Amino acid sequence: MPQGKLFLIPNVLAENTAMEVISPQVREVIAHTNYFLVENLRTARRYISSLKLGINIEELHLEILDKDTPPEQMSRLMMPLLKGADIGVISEAGCPGIADPGALAVAFAHQKGIQVVPISGPSSMFLALMGSGFSGQSFAFHGYLPIDKKERSATLKKLEQESLREKRAQLFMETPFRNNQLLADALSSLSSQTKLCVAKNLTAADELIQTKTIAEWKKQPLDLHKVPTVFILQAF
Repeated sequence: MPQGKLFLIPNVLAENTAMEVISPQVREVIAHTNYFLVENLRTARRYISSLKLGINIEELHLEILDKDTPPEQMSRLMMPLLKGADIGVISEAGCPGIADPGALAVAFAHQKGIQVVPISGPSSMFLALMGSGFSGQSFAFHGYLPIDKKERSATLKKLEQESLREKRAQLFMETPFRNNQLLADALSSLSSQTKLCVAKNLTAADELIQTKTIAEWKKQPLDLHKVPTVFILQAF
């Protein structure tokens, strides 16, 4: 029996943007797939419904794949593939496998010789880097920085030193309700000449991507509370 394919399906970054940022390929794959691995059942169903594909959502088979999914569960979650059915992995936002638990499914697929099909779509990290003005030749994504203020400050200084030494753009993010604290710590911890890109609400109508020195940011108050944001620093 031929095996199914594992499709990595991008999601929107901002509400009501599917028509602008989601490709026809995504719609075609979702329309012909019955099994999905998702981070959140409610939001995944809402996303699929928003594409208006005429699908009966109740007939789809959705399973949770999130940061708490143990690797030993992958055999059960991926069983439809081994029986010949395709599975779509849908991220909560952006592209599966990029700062996302979808990588677990991909690793399992490679172990079993299952074809993996990534579909292009919006990625907050790459959109932010593209719009930052920093070189895309050398960059690193560090995910979430420590919550503790002292540890976060030390991490920011370490990233700054590494950026200067390696000529590397450093990308990181925070839970939206802690964005203002992170920005405040960056402004107090980093050198005045280090540049910081703030990319908020990417692909939304009020999208903002701005790169300024730390000294310049200190003169421009910015409220990022509960706004999805990617930060990039580059030391010169």
